[in-house]
Amino acid sequence: MPIGLILLLVLIGLPLIEIAVFVEVGSEIGAVWTILLTIATAVAGSVMLRLQGVSLLTRMRAEMDAGRVPGEDLVQGAMMVVASILLLIPGFVTDAIGLLLFVPPLRAALARVVARNAPVTVVHADVRRQRGEGVVDLDADDWSSVDPNDGQRPTNGQSGSPWITDERPHGDDNRSGQ
Repeated sequence: MPIGLILLLVLIGLPLIEIAVFVEVGSEIGAVWTILLTIATAVAGSVMLRLQGVSLLTRMRAEMDAGRVPGEDLVQGAMMVVASILLLIPGFVTDAIGLLLFVPPLRAALARVVARNAPVTVVHADVRRQRGEGVVDLDADDWSSVDPNDGQRPTNGQSGSPWITDERPHGDDNRSGQ
């Protein structure tokens, strides 16, 4: 089945199902309680995302610091975002799916299935070079060689550096070395 047809069925079918469930729930518990329950699920989704999201981000950071790709944790994080969006959307069907995605064992099992079946390319780049204190990384045209034995300080305009000038700022007569 083409993805466009699936998307069309979801976009048309899901609201129709939500309306039918709203009517049934509203006839059982009343309109005001139905609206309050919908608001409560949205608040619950926000709180659950905050609580579970922080621990997930901590685990992901630990995996990356250890040099491993947090594939399953990334999928779980994406599922938590989807779960939160589903809880924010008014409706009981989307709320039920969102709540199920917040159950850690179920989310972990689903994440393993997705991570196992998703094509992933891992690129390792050695970007964690430690630079010594006081090291300035410059391009070739940002520096020039100067003879240290010449003893002459270049005058403004000759050095090519905007930091070397012959002028002293006002009130700075007691600077050493100049």
